Amino acid sequence: MTLASSLRENRAVYAVAGAGDFAVEKLREVPEQVTRYQGKAREAASKYQGEVRETVERYRGEVRKTVDRYRDEVDAKDLPGAAVAYVTHVGTRTVEFIDELTERGKRVVHREAAEVAAIAEADEKPAPKARAAQPRKAAPQARSAKKSDA
Repeated sequence: MTLASSLRENRAVYAVAGAGDFAVEKLREVPEQVTRYQGKAREAASKYQGEVRETVERYRGEVRKTVDRYRDEVDAKDLPGAAVAYVTHVGTRTVEFIDELTERGKRVVHREAAEVAAIAEADEKPAPKARAAQPRKAAPQARSAKKSDA
C-alpha cells in the first residue's frame, strides 16, 4: 500500500482536509460580511449608547435578586447529572461536526486526486510528433544483361 493510498483512507486526513475547505469557504465570505455590517454597527452603536447605560442600571438590582432566589433553589446534588448531560450533548455534536468535516474532506481529497491524475496522464502522453519526410526508395533498376547472356 502506498503512502498516498494509506493517507486517503485515513479519517483524520479527511477531517483536516474538510476543515481546511470549510475555513477557506468562510474566509471568502468575510469581506462581504464586514462591508455589510460595518454601517449597521455604527448606526446601532450611536443609537443604543445611552439606552444601554440606563438599562444596565435598571437591571443590576433585579439580577442580584434573581441570583439570590435561584441560589437557594438549586440543589448541589443535581449539578453532576446536569454536567454529564451537557458533556454528552457536546460530545454528540462534536462527533456530528467531525463526521461532516470528514465527508467534506473526502470530496476535496478525491476531487484533488482526480485533478492530479488528469494532469499526470496529460504529462505522460507523448506530444504528437511531426512526421519527418522519409527518403523515397529508389525505383527497382533493370537487371543487368549479364544474367541473360549466360
